[in-house]
Amino acid sequence: MDQLDETIHQPVRLKIMAALKALPNREPIEFVRLRTIVNATEGNLGAHLATLEKSGYIEITKDFVGKKPRTRVAMTTSGRRAFERYVDYLRGILDGTP
Repeated sequence: MDQLDETIHQPVRLKIMAALKALPNREPIEFVRLRTIVNATEGNLGAHLATLEKSGYIEITKDFVGKKPRTRVAMTTSGRRAFERYVDYLRGILDGTP
């Protein structure tokens, strides 16, 4: 990677990706829990998730638990690779070999 991935580099999106990367492969997290983890408003989180989804880094699924709507977010395989490249790039900067 020659430069930072600007999609991931934005602070809220970086927190989202880090939280998703901590989960087992493709395991979803509920929107409400993710909002608490990244400390964002619903609207702010929704906008950042839309950007990450458009890039193919996450998948958003919506369903119902009884009559209550539920939104869940999971990192895609390409999102996992992109995040790993991002972290490797940062490590390279620290090592002096970007």
